[in-house]
Amino acid sequence: MRKKFMAAAVLVALSQHAWAQTNVTVYGMIDAGLSYESDNKAGSMTKVTSGIAGGSRLGFKGTENLGGGTKALFVIESGIQVDTGALGQGGLPFGRQVFVGLGNERAGTLTLGRQYAPHYLATVFADPFASGTSADEKNLMNAVSDGGRMSNSIKYASPQWKGFSGEIAYSAGETAGDNTAGRAVGFAIAYDAAPVAIRVAYHDKNNDTGTVKMDNARNTFVAATYAFRFAKLHLAYGVNKGPFSSTLRNTGNPYGYAEVPTAASLTDDSTDALAGLTVPLGAHALLASWIHKNDKTAANRDADQFGLGYRYNLSLRTDLYAVYARMVNKNGASYTLGNASDGGSGDRAVNLGMQHAF
Repeated sequence: MRKKFMAAAVLVALSQHAWAQTNVTVYGMIDAGLSYESDNKAGSMTKVTSGIAGGSRLGFKGTENLGGGTKALFVIESGIQVDTGALGQGGLPFGRQVFVGLGNERAGTLTLGRQYAPHYLATVFADPFASGTSADEKNLMNAVSDGGRMSNSIKYASPQWKGFSGEIAYSAGETAGDNTAGRAVGFAIAYDAAPVAIRVAYHDKNNDTGTVKMDNARNTFVAATYAFRFAKLHLAYGVNKGPFSSTLRNTGNPYGYAEVPTAASLTDDSTDALAGLTVPLGAHALLASWIHKNDKTAANRDADQFGLGYRYNLSLRTDLYAVYARMVNKNGASYTLGNASDGGSGDRAVNLGMQHAF
């Protein structure tokens, strides 16, 4: 009996030790507000929208200390539509992120699953509006892959060395009989040494389907921010090559053109330029950005997006925001003012919203 008692005590102790080494966190963000959109064929619209400045989400993340500076880690994150209660990302239960991996302080981190493309993270870094509100950079700059995410992917992220770091990701196309069809690869190099920060990123997506052969979509991107004493300057430039290298967020012909816009007709070779400003004023912040799409095809369907915004931090976790955005389409371009969770319906938009993180 004594031996059985001692064995049980050892098992309990080992179990408690294992749990003590594991850290699991529940986190999330709730974002919702009013959005007014106008200047489209169906007429203006006011709606209560979820995820204007940032996609609403519920997530679980954890690490387990394996010793020697190595840890196991995971993230499971689901998108939520606050206005309806529906799941985001087309109804995927964990459509935002889900991955597992190993990390080491000196060797870096290796993860597998559905995770963000290095190119997309570089564009979020460049955007004063952090890829949200109707001034979202995704309205003109390609988010690559699936809303910036790479399914069936493996990613390596290096530790930082003298301000430099990098990451590389590969997504398997998983097409039977063709190991290149649908596959994607991307990388990014970062340099951070206040007051300057720089990102250089590249993404290559194979458009083959296994039966249809097509040129690849290739996106090259460089961005920098410089933090002055009273403001931060944002600058970025992107080069897009090949079919579908610059996606169209609303393909439903929102402006009623006789020639229905398609992703293929509007989004071949192009370049993008961004200039923006963030002005922090204590609990307040002023935001501004200008983005130019230079269409390199014969149609010359250029566009310019202008955004002005204001944020007020009620606390470290809660803020209010107001944004005005304007899209100027040229020569039949059909770009719309979407936000973090919606493709948008027109070329003028106003957002009033609230965001709470937990």
